[in-house]
Amino acid sequence: MKKPFVTKEQLEEIVKEYPTPFHLYDEKGIRENARKLRQAFSWNKGFKEYFAIKATPNPFILQILKEEGCGADCSSMTELMLSEALGFKENEIMFSSNTTPPEEFVKAKELNSIINLDDFTHIDILKELTGIPKTICCRYNPGGVFTISNGIMDNPGDAKYGFTKEQVIEGYKKLKDLGAEEFGLHSFLASNTVSNEYYPVLAKILFELAVELKEKTGVKIKFINLSGGVGIPYRPEQEPNDILAIGEGVRKAFEEVMIPAGMEDVAIYTELGRFMLAPYGHLVAAAIHEKHIYKEYIGLDACAVDLMRPAMYGAYHHITVAGKENEPCDHMYDITGSLCENNDKFAIDRMLPKIEKGDFIVIHDTGAHGYAMGYNYNGKLKSAELLLREDGSVKLIRRKETPRDYFSTFDFCDVLKDMKY
Repeated sequence: MKKPFVTKEQLEEIVKEYPTPFHLYDEKGIRENARKLRQAFSWNKGFKEYFAIKATPNPFILQILKEEGCGADCSSMTELMLSEALGFKENEIMFSSNTTPPEEFVKAKELNSIINLDDFTHIDILKELTGIPKTICCRYNPGGVFTISNGIMDNPGDAKYGFTKEQVIEGYKKLKDLGAEEFGLHSFLASNTVSNEYYPVLAKILFELAVELKEKTGVKIKFINLSGGVGIPYRPEQEPNDILAIGEGVRKAFEEVMIPAGMEDVAIYTELGRFMLAPYGHLVAAAIHEKHIYKEYIGLDACAVDLMRPAMYGAYHHITVAGKENEPCDHMYDITGSLCENNDKFAIDRMLPKIEKGDFIVIHDTGAHGYAMGYNYNGKLKSAELLLREDGSVKLIRRKETPRDYFSTFDFCDVLKDMKY
């Protein structure tokens, strides 16, 4: 059973200053999870987590993770700028992009970040733009279909990312000739896996490739980046990943493949976003409308602007009616927002306690890819982000948008000059 990290009584106090809807993050949970990840990979001297900024691009959250020893995984100019502003330096930043604008390579090189090339043609592009750095990484795509025994399947062959195996081998030779001295290897084969097997299986694939690369190209492999893909149990019946067991599985693969090859000094990197943050964020909304037609609907003051995943993917997010955690779930509802789109639904045919107008609705697991995927369709404005501190206090870490924010890019428009907002 999923339980919120905040009580109805706490919410009643919070809304006195910050009206719903808002995203709320749990500092205590974030820090504990980061420490557990570090513990899981403590056997590897060079281990580092590079938090995927795209999941939760908030400077207060990033500062917490920085204090816990994490680096930053960036995929755009603004993410690089945010990392720079927060004091992430050089090898604390991993830049992984695709179809990359030239100015982003230039910025990444300016920051001396680790550049992770997504395509063979980027070698010449980077050479002409900035020159090849001493440390460089390449993203590997094995193609085909990736499966593991518990039914997880993804299709790297259809993914737009990465080098083929032949391109990686040729690319390392070329990069070495162009002056690169230390190399990383990166790959991402499946998303949101709820399995302790995924990382160990991926790790063994990359470890074996790293040994082959060393033998065929003579390059020095400095690190192997397992990227993301370790997921969370969105549904209450799912068993969560055991990060300690995952770390142990990677260790066994490392000892089986890397140590016999004399590569025991290779560092392990991760780029987790969802695993690091999703369970430690709630979207908190209020029930403001009920509708009785062919189905029973409860309308919230939040909508898909605040959480896009259910509308975009049909993704499941657990819902708790605050203060009614122990009441029977004997009412079936569609939980909706107010967008002029029928897919603006947080839940369909969901069994919940009886909901009355004014109830607080807590939508779970929104700490990653929640606020970050927001938008302004229908002229909707993004909600505030709040941090529940370890001492129980609440800090505003991003104010809610205003009409002035929405109209700000029309500053040149005379029609808007006298608008009252």
